[in-house]
Amino acid sequence: MIPTRAGSAYFRDGENRCWRVYAFVEDTVCLQQVQTPEDFYQSAVAFGNFQKQLAGYPAATLHETIPHFHDTPRRFENFEKAVEADSLGRAAGVEQEIAFVRARQRDCAVMTDLLAAGKLPLRVTHNDTKLNNILFDRTTGEGLCVIDLDTVMPGLAANDFGDSIRFGANHSAEDEPDLSLVNFDRELFEIYVKGFLQAAGDAFTPLEKETLPWGARLMTLECGMRFLTDYLEGDHYFHTARPGQNLDRARTQFKLVQDMEACWDEMEAIVARYS
Repeated sequence: MIPTRAGSAYFRDGENRCWRVYAFVEDTVCLQQVQTPEDFYQSAVAFGNFQKQLAGYPAATLHETIPHFHDTPRRFENFEKAVEADSLGRAAGVEQEIAFVRARQRDCAVMTDLLAAGKLPLRVTHNDTKLNNILFDRTTGEGLCVIDLDTVMPGLAANDFGDSIRFGANHSAEDEPDLSLVNFDRELFEIYVKGFLQAAGDAFTPLEKETLPWGARLMTLECGMRFLTDYLEGDHYFHTARPGQNLDRARTQFKLVQDMEACWDEMEAIVARYS
């Protein structure tokens, strides 16, 4: 961030609007989806470096941009309220999806309980670790830096890791209606684990590394809950372009959760291999 002449981090103009200026990174591109395994590896290195560079920063001093953003138990509570209210009468048509979430209620508190018990450290987290929030070198394909920093706040490193996996270790669209096309890619998972842990180095505790698979599983479940909650409440939060889009989004996330559960031992073994 480039300071103003007065030394401020932002400039306020005559209409009371705030402006910030950053150094422009030459000859870079943003990718909207994983095109090659190397793309995913480079994104893992970029977000791993982000964690390493900020490992010593006092995360608790940061402003919580979106309060309770990855508070999965609270997301479950909001989901249950939406089911109970059933304001649009949609619950009867999604009984299987509701049962899927309820069967995993105990999972929702796995990470937050570890944090509350002091077993996991609070970290500086990006909270939007999609591929398109990295600038890649146009020529070499190297991930140069992380961008879109408005959601940087305190959180768990496994959540950032998990959101990347949810988004990238799957070749289908987020709202794919044909669930046979939605599959958790274990090879891409391993590629990301390798890059993320190699870049982060010794920044993480042993338990943080062990719980990375939980980050992937819970961020995917949480996102599915949020899509389903929004569907039950009338699609007021996530933008939709067609009827039922949020329901399709929820179903893709739940399919990925099922895939992760089916290969859980393998996921843990992969993390152990690179730890």
